[in-house]
Amino acid sequence: MINYDGKRFRKVSTDPNAPVTLYRQKDDLVWAELSGGGVRLGSLTGKCGEDGTIDMAYTMVLASGQVIAGHSTNTPEFLPDGRIRLNEVWERYGNPGSRGTSAIEEVAE
Repeated sequence: MINYDGKRFRKVSTDPNAPVTLYRQKDDLVWAELSGGGVRLGSLTGKCGEDGTIDMAYTMVLASGQVIAGHSTNTPEFLPDGRIRLNEVWERYGNPGSRGTSAIEEVAE
């Protein structure tokens, strides 16, 4: 199992203000809080599988005031430099709901 505790991730984008999220882990439980960019405050809570895949729920209050919630399955991929990329398949609940894919990458120290 991959240990995500203390690892920092950022959405793969060219936006220098994209929030950096510090992951915490105890046994198979994974959680984090994030803020910055267009997110006033967000949190995620999930479970890490033996293969490092994280199955999580998330909630966020965006800068616009919109409150969102959803589910994501994040599958790890190791980059050539040893960092982790998490490939996300997500679903946002509510009206309007949406589905999609994205990626976050471990931030180098």
